[in-house]
Amino acid sequence: MVRGPLVDSYGRVHRDLRISVTDRCSLRCTYCMPEQGVPWLPRDTMLSTEEVVRLAGVAVAMGIEEVRLTGGEPLLRRDLVDVVAGLAALDPAPEISMTTNGVGLARIAADLRAAGLTRVNVSIDTLSRETFIEMAKRDRLTDTLAGIEASAAAGLLPVKLNTVLMRGVNDHEAVDLLGFALAHGYQLRFIEQMPLDAQHQWDRTQMVTGEEILGRLRTAYRLDPLPDETRGSAPAELFLVDGGPATVGVIASVTMPFCGTCDRVRLTADGMIRNCLFATGETDLRGPLRAGASDDELAVLLRASIGAKLPGHGINEPGFLQPPRPMSRIGG
Repeated sequence: MVRGPLVDSYGRVHRDLRISVTDRCSLRCTYCMPEQGVPWLPRDTMLSTEEVVRLAGVAVAMGIEEVRLTGGEPLLRRDLVDVVAGLAALDPAPEISMTTNGVGLARIAADLRAAGLTRVNVSIDTLSRETFIEMAKRDRLTDTLAGIEASAAAGLLPVKLNTVLMRGVNDHEAVDLLGFALAHGYQLRFIEQMPLDAQHQWDRTQMVTGEEILGRLRTAYRLDPLPDETRGSAPAELFLVDGGPATVGVIASVTMPFCGTCDRVRLTADGMIRNCLFATGETDLRGPLRAGASDDELAVLLRASIGAKLPGHGINEPGFLQPPRPMSRIGG
């Protein structure tokens, strides 16, 4: 049965599904969670491989074209290769990508590529071992770098790097990080720190803004913005570096929101649909799924969730409330 595209009441067509396959994480990034971590969800609440694939199949039948696997840290899911293979077997098959911290990726990158994964986004906030330990509370920079290299070798291209700059911690590394990406042919995206930390201690005054990032990069490189029409629904504003062809991106979700073109919907590890990264409400698909709901019934719930999507995330409005779930339980 053809169910038609997922369109919200503002006319935005949704084609990008982000699936969090676990809430567990191998690092303790300062901007996401406290050093002691956060309580894990009970395992019996987590979607099985079969449940993930079935719900993705419902979404694909409604026009979803890309599925991004996120976490927590997706590499901590033992059956991750099976999840990828199941998604790749859908008809039509979506593009399958993954956001990861890269720890452990070196040993499994080739298997993921063979199963159907097309590309990766790897989070790397510093090139300094000492700063990595300070930010992630783990001595795993070498593993992250090995994962990035293995991804390129396995053909998970283009390899994209995600970086969050924190004032007084790693913001002085902006130029070095871009130099690293350019030297290896990776695509770097700087992301403004967002109010999604488990501690609820986000402070706008401590956030390194997109304009600040560009200012730092321009001390070493010429940056020319690409035309707006080339951006589409992508979150990053792209700039040609020294005339191109290499680019660098800035995702300024806070200071320059792109909600008007957002086409993303998120499925959490415990089966909740979130129609916005900053939504304070969710739609339960796991309960109906396990109670025997048909694909058509699940599609109705999914469409209703998208139909209730607000025009924007509201971060810059006086009444903004940070969502109760931290980033590790939502997925990027």
